[in-house]
Amino acid sequence: MAIQVDSTPTPEDIQAIIEGVNQHNAPYLESIKSQEFTCFSFTDDGDKEGGLYAELWGEWLLVKYLWVEPNAKGKGLGRKLLAEAEEFAKQQECHSVFLDTYDFQAKPFYEKQGYQVQMVLAPYPISGARYYLTKPL
Repeated sequence: MAIQVDSTPTPEDIQAIIEGVNQHNAPYLESIKSQEFTCFSFTDDGDKEGGLYAELWGEWLLVKYLWVEPNAKGKGLGRKLLAEAEEFAKQQECHSVFLDTYDFQAKPFYEKQGYQVQMVLAPYPISGARYYLTKPL
């Protein structure tokens, strides 16, 4: 047996690994519903000033990205986007939310919205921290 580390893998090599894992997981996960969605907030001029990208996966809402334009921060926009996504998830029979954030991002904001830290990676990636939070719906 030979093992080789390749610091410049080809897209095909990466895809071979992904496909191998997906084949193994399929019998366990293929029946789980999955739906991506977005929420946006618009200015009076129709410009996007904030957005949320998430996925419904089984009975969980997975918040992947929450963004608010710098000049729109502090106006409750992030809270409203998050609440809208949570309400949508409840309507789809989700029971909980999962998200992660870095120490320089929005941990206090999420805690204010009722999220609880479940795990911390620190130091991550070098000297910071990454927080994994959940919230029941």
